[in-house]
Amino acid sequence: MSAARTHYEVLGVTRDATVAEVKAAYRRAARQTHPDQGGDAAQFRLVSLAYQTLVDPTARATYDRSYGTASAYRPAAGDTADDAGTRTRADPPGGRRPTATDPLRYVPPFSPTTPPALEQAVAARQIHGAPRKRGFFTSQSRLAREARTVRLLSGKVLPHLPAARLVNGLHSPLERGFIDHAVLGGYRLCLVGSMLLPRGFYRWDGDALLRDGKHLEPPRMAGMVRGMQEAFPELNVTGWTVIHSGDDNLHEPVIDYARGADPASGTTVNVVNAANLVRELKMFLGTGPTPNVVDVPVLARLLGGMY
Repeated sequence: MSAARTHYEVLGVTRDATVAEVKAAYRRAARQTHPDQGGDAAQFRLVSLAYQTLVDPTARATYDRSYGTASAYRPAAGDTADDAGTRTRADPPGGRRPTATDPLRYVPPFSPTTPPALEQAVAARQIHGAPRKRGFFTSQSRLAREARTVRLLSGKVLPHLPAARLVNGLHSPLERGFIDHAVLGGYRLCLVGSMLLPRGFYRWDGDALLRDGKHLEPPRMAGMVRGMQEAFPELNVTGWTVIHSGDDNLHEPVIDYARGADPASGTTVNVVNAANLVRELKMFLGTGPTPNVVDVPVLARLLGGMY
């Protein structure tokens, strides 16, 4: 039986690697092993654990004292471990891939001997934070609009995705500004902004929203998605702007899409009405490689970015 690899070997760095070298190695390894890119979920978890340990000076010092004699990813009930020490999940019935309604799993599992990145009671909550003021002058219409989005997500999306976690009010990592809402499910992350517009027909061409020849500027999501993707290379990040109507009709306004600009095209930034947001987020988050997983360190980092 082969010996388990150390975190340094998993990332392919030396024991004296700098934080910058660890981050660079992690980005390469995450791209190669991420399940959304055809990689192996068990190997991806090892890569994520190695990064989370080595990028934190305290965790790294503790790890170095044992130098790989223990792993937070010990097999849990119903799991198996291969001869390389890789944590794998026992195949679901019939050999099918995990679904959003399979038993909820925390990665790494909570253990009385391993300090968690987040308290279990906090990780178990599906909703974190709420719409908040930003400075002295705060638009009450924005707060009301964000509250409406929270109600939509909490009432229509989260009940169908037990592992999904909604985090409200995040700092955008690359540009000055805020991310209104982020929904984490498995290893997929949806950033959500919103608009309130009159009923009617609109056209989204992938860059601008048009009505009667007039251009409307939706929230700028591309930079936020890019920033979060760089900050969380282990995740598949997309951006969504939901357009609410004044009368709470989920199917209004109606949005027509230019060719290649509709959500089904796999675009990174999307504009949808409320009904389409519910459908698309349930599909995107629920069809990930491990939609029943709550990655505790990732959730902890998202909560640390709340303003």
